[in-house]
Amino acid sequence: KIGKDDLVKTKGLFILPSELFCNVCAKAKKDPKDLNMILQNTFKNIENSANGGESQHDIEGLFDDINVDAKCLGENGAQKNRRLAEILIGVESFPIGEINDSTIDVFGEAYEYIMRIIAADTGRTGGEFFTPPEVSELVARIAISSKTHIKNVYDPACGSGSLLLKFAKILGGKEIEDGFYGQEINSGTYDLCRMNMFLHQITFEKFYIECGDTLLNPNKEHEASQPFEAIVSNPPFSIRWDGDKNPLLINDYRFKSAGVLAPKSNADLAFVMHSLSWLAPNGTAAIIEFPGVLYRGGAEQKIRKYLIDNNFIDAIIQLPPNLFFGTSINAVIIVIKKNKINDTKVAFIDASNEFVHDKNKNSLSQENIEKIFKIYSERKNIEYVCALADQSEISQKDYDLNVSTYVKQKDTREKINIKELNASIKNIVEEQTRLRKEIDKIISELGD
Repeated sequence: KIGKDDLVKTKGLFILPSELFCNVCAKAKKDPKDLNMILQNTFKNIENSANGGESQHDIEGLFDDINVDAKCLGENGAQKNRRLAEILIGVESFPIGEINDSTIDVFGEAYEYIMRIIAADTGRTGGEFFTPPEVSELVARIAISSKTHIKNVYDPACGSGSLLLKFAKILGGKEIEDGFYGQEINSGTYDLCRMNMFLHQITFEKFYIECGDTLLNPNKEHEASQPFEAIVSNPPFSIRWDGDKNPLLINDYRFKSAGVLAPKSNADLAFVMHSLSWLAPNGTAAIIEFPGVLYRGGAEQKIRKYLIDNNFIDAIIQLPPNLFFGTSINAVIIVIKKNKINDTKVAFIDASNEFVHDKNKNSLSQENIEKIFKIYSERKNIEYVCALADQSEISQKDYDLNVSTYVKQKDTREKINIKELNASIKNIVEEQTRLRKEIDKIISELGD
C-alpha cells in the first residue's frame, strides 16, 4: 500500500506486477487465451490506480478508445487474441535500452512514426491531429527564438501534442518551467495527446491537457494560467464556428478588440485572435494557417487591419506545397508578437522552394529548417526570398498579406537574345530561299 501510494504520487499511476508489460507479454507467448480480457482489465486497473490522487484527471479515461475486441483484430476470440499477442511480441522487440538512459525515446519515436502512418493513410482526418515533425520543429524554434528557458508553452488546438512536444525535444523538459498546456476538441485525440505526453516522459504534473472547444469554451484553468510565453498551433483549416451567429462572442475580450468576428465559415483568424489575447508581452506565437486568411476580404480583412495597425504581426512565412497530410496547399506561418517597440515592419518570407521530395509528399530537411529559421531571425531584405514592409506600405495594399505581394517572384523563364534570334531567323529564311530555288530548278529540269 505504501509503495503504491508513493508511485501514484510520483509517477501518477500504479501497475500491479502481474500486469507489467513483460509479464503480460510472457503469458501471451505461452497461451494467448483471454488476452483481450487481461488487457482490458489492466487498462482499467491503471486508470483506477490514480483515483483520489493528484493525477486522477490526467489518467481517467486514458484508454477509453482502445478496443481489444475490435473486428479488425479477427473474426473470433481466438484470432483476436493471437493478433494481440503478435502486437505485444512486436513491441517487446523494440531496442529500449536502460530506463535511466534519457537519450532513448523509442516509444515516443514509435508513437510519432505510427501517427505519421495513420495521417498518411487517412488524409485530412489524420492531418488534423498530426503536424509533420519537421514542420513542428520549425514552428517551435520560431516561438522559442533565441531563448534557452521559457515559462510555459500552449497550443489551443493541440491534437496529439506533436507541436508541444517539440519544445521538450529542443529545450529539454526541465527548461520549461511551468509546463505544457493544450486544449483539444476531439475526445479521442485528447486521449492520444495525454498518452503522447507520458510516452515522451512528460510527467503528469508538467502537462495540462484538456478536452473542449477552445474558441467557445476556453479551459478555465488555462485562462487562469495565461499569459503564455510560447504559443504554437496548427488549427484545422477553415472550419466553421458560431461567429456572429452568437451575439455574445463580439463582447468576448479575446475577440472584441478587432471590432469584428472571424466569419462563420472560416474560424482561422479566431484562433489567431485567441492566441494573441493569451500571449505574454515577451512571448511569440507561431500559428500555421490556410493561405486564404492573408488576402480574403470582409471581416478577415478588418482583422488583418487591426493586427497590422497595432504592430502585432512579426512575420508571414510561406511554406512549400504538399507538406501536410490531406492537402497540397502552401500553408503559411503567422508569427505574432505583442512588444515590437523598435520594429514596425513585417518580414514576408517565401520559403516555398525550401523542401526535399519524400515519396509522395514533400518535407523539410534539417538544412531547410536551419535556412528558413536563419532568414526569419536575421530579418533582412533578400531578393526573391524576404521583403520587409512597413505599416504604410501594407495599408496601401489594402492589408493584403500574401507573401507574393511583397516578395518579387524570380523569373525562371529562359532568357532570349533578340539579336541572336533575329540573325538565326535571317539565316533560316535565306537557306529556305536557296532550297526553294534548287527545288524549282530540279522540277523544271524534270519537265523538260
